[in-house]
Amino acid sequence: MSPGTPTDPALDPLLAAAREAAANSYSPYSKFRVGAALQLENGPIVTGTNVENVSYGLTICAEAAAIARAVAEHGPAIRIRAVAVANLNNAPSPPCGACRQILSEFIAPDALVVFAAEDGLRIIPFRDLLPLVFNTTVK
Repeated sequence: MSPGTPTDPALDPLLAAAREAAANSYSPYSKFRVGAALQLENGPIVTGTNVENVSYGLTICAEAAAIARAVAEHGPAIRIRAVAVANLNNAPSPPCGACRQILSEFIAPDALVVFAAEDGLRIIPFRDLLPLVFNTTVK
């Protein structure tokens, strides 16, 4: 979908869960409060939020926190149907490059990703978010 496109009503609960998770952000340094919500293939929604650290490099992104929680709660065979990323700063917030790569371990190429863009919400398939995924599998 193009930028500014209203969200798919099926993604509304996922986006609401991401916003709710952002409210729990630990971001005393940047004040950039981010939440992520994953819709798993078998139904559950799992959330995560960013957790900053004074050293910055040890900061955990919301998407990575959500994936770690999903694996901890549902096991390593999780598959992600859709992802929503939200922030409470009214700023664009697509998943960063590291989170895109982490997501690639558990997400189908056609899974939808919704996030704030400069001109509104953007909904795109994961394959468009990370077209050249790093993968060492030989085919």
